[in-house]
Amino acid sequence: MDLGQLLKKYSNGEIGINEIRREISIENIGYIGENIARLDVQRETRRGCPEVILALDKQYNDLYEITLKTLEKTGIALISKAPYEVYARLSSQLKLEGYVVETAARGTTILVSAQELTFNERIPQIGIICAGTSDIPIAEEARMMAKAMGCASNMHYDIGIAGMHRLLPALKGMLEKKVEAVVVVAGMEGALPSVLSALVDVPVIGVPTSVGYGMGSGGIGALTSMLQTCTFGLAVVNIDNGIGAGAFAALICKRMSLRHHRNNDLVRTHAPTRRRLKRL
Repeated sequence: MDLGQLLKKYSNGEIGINEIRREISIENIGYIGENIARLDVQRETRRGCPEVILALDKQYNDLYEITLKTLEKTGIALISKAPYEVYARLSSQLKLEGYVVETAARGTTILVSAQELTFNERIPQIGIICAGTSDIPIAEEARMMAKAMGCASNMHYDIGIAGMHRLLPALKGMLEKKVEAVVVVAGMEGALPSVLSALVDVPVIGVPTSVGYGMGSGGIGALTSMLQTCTFGLAVVNIDNGIGAGAFAALICKRMSLRHHRNNDLVRTHAPTRRRLKRL
């Protein structure tokens, strides 16, 4: 049961504190089979980030059962890095069962929900930029993680430094949306996050991808380049970790939203005091 529903029932006198303790204890872990998986179903309540199902090296039946249990407990499931055959089969099966299924553009990430997801308009957007078309799957991971956290994204793909003239119009459009954080995904030499962080006054999260060849193949070149940046305000996640970058950016935006609305509440609270002072 959702924590909000429990608290509402408690407020209405329908349940007592002992029932809340029992329900929370029961709901803390979702068990799958015998030693297959133990889902952290209260992670979003505790951390603000939902649990993500990593599909790599999981048998299809296990992945399917884990997804269903996650949907049962939380109403939403995010599956990342699914091999293409599993990706196609699982998304088709879940659609047949009546779930709302969104699949990534050129990726292997699946976002499943019991009903259509809506964005919280109080939360600022995040910006997502990727250097090349080959980086889109990881950028889509970040977008879908942010969406699972209620945060909309402003995306601009294939604007790497090989054609710098593509960056500035995209950057202008993104800043007009007043984004509070930017995820920048790049492979090869991974220079784009450093360039971008020199141009904006919001946090930038660099995501090195395993796109590349030769000396820096497997994302090592992009990772070391981002870590060696001389610009400020750039944080770097692991190679191909779009999920982590999307979560980090969305947490920043959610915190900014909370701070903004607290400040507005403070202004409204003290408005009568200001009016009294004005009369004096």
